[in-house]
Amino acid sequence: MASEVKVPVLGESVTEATIGEWLKKPGDPVALDEPIASLETDKVAVEVPAPIAGTMGEYRVQVGDTVEVGAVIASIEDGQPSAGPEGTRVRETPAPSPAPAPAPTPAPAEPEAATEDAASTLSPAVRRAVLEHGVDPTTIKGTGKDGRLTKEDVLVAAKAKQASPAPAASAPAPSPAPAPSAKGERREERVKMTRLRQTIAKRLKGAQEEAALLTTFNDCDMSAVIEAREHYKDVFAKKHGIKLGFMSFFAKAACLALKDVPAVNAKIEGDEIVYHDYLDLSVAVSAPNGLVVPVVRSVDQMSFAEVEQAIAGFGQKAKDGTLTMADMAGGTFTISNGGVFGSLMSTPIINPPQSAVLGLHRIEDRPVVRDGQVVVRPMMYLALSYDHRIIDGREAVTALKIIKEAIEDPMRMLIDL
Repeated sequence: MASEVKVPVLGESVTEATIGEWLKKPGDPVALDEPIASLETDKVAVEVPAPIAGTMGEYRVQVGDTVEVGAVIASIEDGQPSAGPEGTRVRETPAPSPAPAPAPTPAPAEPEAATEDAASTLSPAVRRAVLEHGVDPTTIKGTGKDGRLTKEDVLVAAKAKQASPAPAASAPAPSPAPAPSAKGERREERVKMTRLRQTIAKRLKGAQEEAALLTTFNDCDMSAVIEAREHYKDVFAKKHGIKLGFMSFFAKAACLALKDVPAVNAKIEGDEIVYHDYLDLSVAVSAPNGLVVPVVRSVDQMSFAEVEQAIAGFGQKAKDGTLTMADMAGGTFTISNGGVFGSLMSTPIINPPQSAVLGLHRIEDRPVVRDGQVVVRPMMYLALSYDHRIIDGREAVTALKIIKEAIEDPMRMLIDL
């Protein structure tokens, strides 16, 4: 008896998704709750678990198709798969089989087919890591449940591959050289945008068209924060089990600024302005499929350690591709750190319906004047982009100045100045 596999509930206001990839092929054995497909929504990738144990049946839709919540996308045959050849596809392995009748010619493509077959059963995060690092998943021993590969297994294998010397077989062989025309060959590749990338494009373009965007800049002396981190890093890590980073300082500094300038933490709904007496901080994180913005709730009520732990947790989930719709919902203010990629200065775009976003950038030593003397200090440019429909220039400049002063004198965050 076959059971239908339906698109699960994807989260509030999300009614449809796109089939990103199939993780099981027709005829493959399937365990209860084992992921069989990956769906791409407007915000995150979602795995579809098997409702029963059995054998993977036919696909009702194909990769790239748009499906609604509750739609049937496949079927699973109840019970264990049959041992007979009919209706069951036996997975090939890269090891040669001692068949009595050898193939007339070697099949060099067979290992690649086995690799692709093995990769098709991996989770989206693991599969991305396999493709990114160019490793063969069939040669890696999995440490996950039931021997499944984890992303950490792939990363370890990739490091080992980089550390090992190139095999002698990789030296140029006396094979025909490529045609001279291939050297100057120019190619193009067309790749369909993922649903997440399409949504990012629409939201950012919509923000530019609807909001009256403006950016104000300032620079910030990071000496005090760097000194505090250096002085307390070991004790902090020992007590809380997490490193003391810069983001917690900026998150707490933003709490001060938004408390004094509430318009920066507000939003427009129709002809009304909605003010929040809390700060749900959206933190822009780079994920394999694009930029995602998970939300740290009630940052104004959290300690430095709690902020660091929350942000680190979301960063890991983004890398693993396990962020949920609930992780992304809401947010009243955003911090985006382009400095981790080397950005010196930028004009970040707000994350609607929010009205402001703080952009952080790289720290570099620059000459500045202190007490009439030119000295070298670790400086960072800060950028606050805001919706001028709701935030006046004076309010934006004031908020950014409060953040700057709190970072340059962290004691302000302790005594609420």
